[in-house]
Amino acid sequence: MTQLIVKDIHTYYGTSHILHGVSFVVHQGECVCLLGRNGVGKTTTLKTIIGLAQARQGSIVYQGKDLVGRPPYDIARLGIGYVPDERLIFPDLTVRENLEIAAKPPVSDRIAPWTIEGIYDFFPALKPLDRHRGGYLSGGEQQMLTCGRTLMGNPTLMLLDEPVEGLAPIVVQEMTYKLKHLKTLGLGILFAEQNIHFATEISDRAYVMEGGRIRFEGTMADLERDPTIKQKYLMI
Repeated sequence: MTQLIVKDIHTYYGTSHILHGVSFVVHQGECVCLLGRNGVGKTTTLKTIIGLAQARQGSIVYQGKDLVGRPPYDIARLGIGYVPDERLIFPDLTVRENLEIAAKPPVSDRIAPWTIEGIYDFFPALKPLDRHRGGYLSGGEQQMLTCGRTLMGNPTLMLLDEPVEGLAPIVVQEMTYKLKHLKTLGLGILFAEQNIHFATEISDRAYVMEGGRIRFEGTMADLERDPTIKQKYLMI
């Protein structure tokens, strides 16, 4: 079943034209990656879906509902969760309080509702930090908390912006395992990334971006077989 259909979206920041006719789909229980170097439009694409940036042209349809023009809180209530690259946890709140403040009732009975104890079972490193303030956590712990906070909203589609950027290899390995597990629960995942190795580990399909446009779409196996695309759009 197709969860998200993005068709021919054009997004501007002021007079700067950032996205030029971006189109893609995400299916239920599928992990899709937006791949590309910094500054190619990956983050803007996610922000346009969640309503933090507005598409001037095109359509974004989530489970049959048009998202263009809706405020972010309305889009979140429809079942889309967003993990920003800045993490944006509440530094003066405890880990538990960060999770409590994000709790929302599920929009679907297809995925079991998340609880704080369920988050601690999923991210065991957070449990002993229950009463610690968010601002004192390490980068990896903050990323787990950000993901846990998003899951407390009981999304059916999760957007993640460079989820392993700046994390230690052992934390990257943990996040790889966790995202694979979320996919088995039926959660759709769309994430922006420039780490092709990490993307290959968890993605079913990829869309390669450059200059605010989609330059390639296909499975990860298709991408692996096309060194020209990797060299032109992904190598630094």
